[in-house]
Amino acid sequence: MSVLAAFMVPHPPLIVPAVGRGGEKEILETTRAYTQVAEEIAALKPDTIIITSPHSIMYSDYFHISPGNGATGSFANFRAPEVTFTEQYDTQLVGLICHLADKEDFPAGTLGERNPELDHGTMVPLWFIRQKYKEGRIIRIGLSGLPLTEHYHLGELIAKASNESGKRVVIVASGDLSHKLQDYGPYGFAKEGPVYDSRIMDVCGKANFGELFDFDESFCEKAAECGHRSFVIMAGAFDGLNVNATSLSHQDVTGVGYGICTFYPQDENENRHFLTAYTQKLESECIKRNEASDDYVKLARASIESWVKGRHQISVPDGLPAEMLNRAAGTFVSIHKFGRLRGCIGTIAATQDNIAEEIIHNAMSASTRDNRFDPITEKELKYLEISVDVLGPTEDIDSPDQLDVKRYGVIVSHGFKRGLLLPNLDGVDSIEQQINIARQKGGIDADEPYKLQRFEVVRHY
Repeated sequence: MSVLAAFMVPHPPLIVPAVGRGGEKEILETTRAYTQVAEEIAALKPDTIIITSPHSIMYSDYFHISPGNGATGSFANFRAPEVTFTEQYDTQLVGLICHLADKEDFPAGTLGERNPELDHGTMVPLWFIRQKYKEGRIIRIGLSGLPLTEHYHLGELIAKASNESGKRVVIVASGDLSHKLQDYGPYGFAKEGPVYDSRIMDVCGKANFGELFDFDESFCEKAAECGHRSFVIMAGAFDGLNVNATSLSHQDVTGVGYGICTFYPQDENENRHFLTAYTQKLESECIKRNEASDDYVKLARASIESWVKGRHQISVPDGLPAEMLNRAAGTFVSIHKFGRLRGCIGTIAATQDNIAEEIIHNAMSASTRDNRFDPITEKELKYLEISVDVLGPTEDIDSPDQLDVKRYGVIVSHGFKRGLLLPNLDGVDSIEQQINIARQKGGIDADEPYKLQRFEVVRHY
């Protein structure tokens, strides 16, 4: 038996009367829709309820599936310790999901648990469900910092494991929408907030799951969304299937978006393999981009491919522009995959005889030695987007007023500690933000005095 249905739900603790203490009346529409979801789950009589939660254990490069036989939790952190939960995990289905992940070296499993207690992203849905349905074990799965494509594929693995298990399974995709919908809300207002809510309710209300990949990471961050990755996992569980979707409610009265939708799988549809279509599109775009890239980027790509495939450092090829051979300068090689940074390493000043050799060395380092990421693998090469920045001379400045986030990169220094940030980066919109990121990269504390330098770059795509 495959996944019977899925439900997109929010998790505001105030919706629980013992927590809200009257405040729950503000979102009565959400309460009514939530109650309907609980009734529909009860009618399905699932053996297992899989809950994906943004507030479970989260790693940058790994999906954590809660281990053990079960867990307990309460709303004690929300002034309602009397509301408690004791849940049993479906260890058999957990084992099957982990087995499928291990078979293809997919980063998901039960390692690294830091807190076994249930989180509120799990308990709020359970509070409604357990009023209507006492049976069924649960599985609790956290999100990750991995690309949306990996979240979608986790959903595919969940569906495959559910089908092989023969169990009746429902998925609860727990996640609030934007947290920046109202000036009076706890997180303030951002213009991206209402746009995100409108888009996500339209996409999910129509089950147009392919469009979930079109939400830019920077846009989602500015909207302060909570559940997007949770919704993408859910969508992956319905890959290749028509889905009957119903939008039950959407509210934003607290400054945070609460959306509820239901999803029931129908017959197969070859046009709804959204991950395959998306990756094919990206591969095609990368091929076109590679063909149009200049000599700087082509050299970086050749260096990366040679090093990743065989740990071989290429020599400087013939036919390069004179500047690359006759001038020395610091360079940065930035690698993106599916719109997310995958590696970036560079040099502030020249360390090699010329720009070409600088690019070759920094490209190798960016692909395998950026300690923020695992080394790039050969199967990733066709999806990589590469840019090369050639740095101009650094210039001491007296004030942040002499910076411009689009034009100048910044170097923040305190003694031997130094942090650098390139100019014109997605999501970096203010000088203060630019300085703070560079300061943090250099390990410079907020209360430590620092010196500022600026530089310009020529960016090659």
